[in-house]
Amino acid sequence: MPWKETCPMNERVRFIGLHSREEWTMAELCRHFDISRKTGYKTVERFNKGGLSGLEDRSRAPHHHPNAVSEPVEQAVIAARHAHPKWGPKKLKAWLCRREPNIKWPAVSTFGEILSRHGLTVPRRRCRKTQAYEQPFVGCDYPNAVWSGDLKGWFTTGDGVRCDPLTISDNYSRMLLRCQAVTPTNHEAIQPVFEAAFREYGLPQAIRTDNGPPFATTTVGALSKLSIWWLKLGIIPERIEPGQPQQNGRHERMHRTLKDETASPPKRTWRTQQKAFDHFREEYNHERPHESLDQQTPAEFYVPSPRSYPLIVPEMTYPDHMVLRKIHHQGDLKWKGRHIYLSITLARELIGLRQVSDRLWDIYFGPIKLAQLDTHDQRLIHLPRKPKRENSNKDKKEQK
Repeated sequence: MPWKETCPMNERVRFIGLHSREEWTMAELCRHFDISRKTGYKTVERFNKGGLSGLEDRSRAPHHHPNAVSEPVEQAVIAARHAHPKWGPKKLKAWLCRREPNIKWPAVSTFGEILSRHGLTVPRRRCRKTQAYEQPFVGCDYPNAVWSGDLKGWFTTGDGVRCDPLTISDNYSRMLLRCQAVTPTNHEAIQPVFEAAFREYGLPQAIRTDNGPPFATTTVGALSKLSIWWLKLGIIPERIEPGQPQQNGRHERMHRTLKDETASPPKRTWRTQQKAFDHFREEYNHERPHESLDQQTPAEFYVPSPRSYPLIVPEMTYPDHMVLRKIHHQGDLKWKGRHIYLSITLARELIGLRQVSDRLWDIYFGPIKLAQLDTHDQRLIHLPRKPKRENSNKDKKEQK
């Protein structure tokens, strides 16, 4: 004989049927169905109020949630997401807390649940991460210690015009100092953008870039017209290793956000694209919370440099123990009546030579060691691609 199948609803119907015959007492019925008398009376009460539908299972969820998010707060979260569609829950909460500090905003996880419930999230594909590269960030512990500059990969606007964004940022505060489309991408077009940044924010101690033009060349010391100008202003040009963009990771991460919010897809014209860059820069500096800054904005951490841009760019100076030479307009160094080619980039610039042995002299442009001069063979000895900075304290001691 097969087992008899039953369910709570069927048992409740049987209970009501037997109860309606008035042949059993409530205590006897409850013992027969193995339930308490309280449950029995409640079942009869539910049937009298709602009929058979009153016997159906009811939700066990509470009628009142003391910690539930109110409708105005939920709508504010949704509106913030629509205003900043690329921001996550952490940034949205920090932004709303700053704008409406008197409102008790829910936890970040609740922000995420609200966005997910309204279909405003896109699941991210998990990827394996390598260990962080910390060495390039050494020394970026105060504003204007190191700026980063780069030409973000070019793209065409909707009307087919090429757009090359030049970006400049402060590594400590993440302040985006410039985001300017330049044409062409040479020294003459880029120097005015840096000059405008120097006039507005002062001079940094160093500027970190990649190894491409106009930031570097293949000549001695990899110096370009732009880096020579920086050195005259007392700014050290730092270059990352070839093929290692993670050494400028803070700036590269900003580029990804810049692309997502201004060039995906590109704007219709070059002019509207620049307007998008200007709007992004304003929002990035003054509104967008930054996780590594404890959800504060770059503008709250940045202060201008005390080193102002000079009215006249000074000439390079050297310690007294060095021998000075001015490079010929064709890039030649004149030594004891002979012309030795150094670099056309250094044409008409003043260099310093320091004797290290009977036949060898180190050649410097400012603090950058460019090459060695072999006075016996009248030739240059080239150094590795990456120049070494001379210890400024050592030069001061020797000068004394």
